[in-house]
Amino acid sequence: MTVFITSSGHFLPGPPIDNEQIEPLLGLVHGKPSRLKRRILQSNGIKTRHYAIDANHNTTISNAGMAANAAEHCLSNSFLGKRQIKMLSAATSQGDIVLPGFGSMLQAELGLSDIELHSSHGICSSSMMALKAAFTNLLAGEQPNALVVASELTSRLFKASRYEAAGSELDFNAEFLRWMLSDGAGALLLETQPRGRCFRIDWIRSFSHADAYPVCMSVGYPGDNPQNRSWQDYATYAEAEAAGALLIRQDVRLLENIVKLGVDGYLRLISEGRVQPDKVDHVLCHYSSHYFRGKIFDMMQRAGVGIAEHKWYSNLYSRGNTGCASIFIMLDEFRRSQHYQNGATILCMVPESGRFNNAYMQLTVVEA
Repeated sequence: MTVFITSSGHFLPGPPIDNEQIEPLLGLVHGKPSRLKRRILQSNGIKTRHYAIDANHNTTISNAGMAANAAEHCLSNSFLGKRQIKMLSAATSQGDIVLPGFGSMLQAELGLSDIELHSSHGICSSSMMALKAAFTNLLAGEQPNALVVASELTSRLFKASRYEAAGSELDFNAEFLRWMLSDGAGALLLETQPRGRCFRIDWIRSFSHADAYPVCMSVGYPGDNPQNRSWQDYATYAEAEAAGALLIRQDVRLLENIVKLGVDGYLRLISEGRVQPDKVDHVLCHYSSHYFRGKIFDMMQRAGVGIAEHKWYSNLYSRGNTGCASIFIMLDEFRRSQHYQNGATILCMVPESGRFNNAYMQLTVVEA
């Protein structure tokens, strides 16, 4: 059995927001401008991004709503209608509600009936895990097609009121992601037959290092002792919020490991015979910040397995870092806007800093 990506789509809420508009929209914490914003934005290189909240901090569209829009965009360019979809595999870091699963909420939003359902929970690599679940389902002959959707709505966590509720001091680890993450959704349609010019999935592989590294990115731990107490262990939600346990955090001291582990996975794939660097025509890598781009190139080059810089495609600078949705949005925009030939090989890479899970995929352009 062979599996193909036959269609794709994405959705980005609202107008693009430039670097000068971010803080007025998200709000000044305790009425004071950030001392870190400019430094972080210079490092990540992002120029514009999209938010699903307005200047009054009203949510303009739900996470499930964004995901549904991306799915509809994908299906509008496909050979299938909604009634023909047999599996829905969905991914997000945080749904609109804690329970039930994000896939269930998206299924209801789309009005899909009698489908096989999968929800993938994680951070950036959860989209690739959702894709792998659908890919293996089709490989096993269980279903003829699957709709895979990834969506992130992080801006609700970045309202000034969230930080003010956690006390007077705003530590670097809590503020860092405020200038890094934004909202959006992407969708892919998988089928067991090619349609026009499409992408054959050659393989999907991931390496998790959760046993060897502490938590690097999280929501649910307080800032003072991050792995000692969960937000659910507090007597009230108000106490958990006051302790900063509901803030999204990045342990920046651990973040440098993401490049080393990402390149290590790439080297393992070469040793397994899955990747041949000289035969890779395009690279789509979800590096979360421009800061990491040069480091990735340098480490690959020093290992003697570099891939020419002109082969790398990214929309980070105009679309922002949309977490697990990034790789799907990137692949959709690559598919629509870039030149690629029949038989071309596309290597996709998603390093995740949550607890360091790195996912990889190889595609080949085919013509039906």
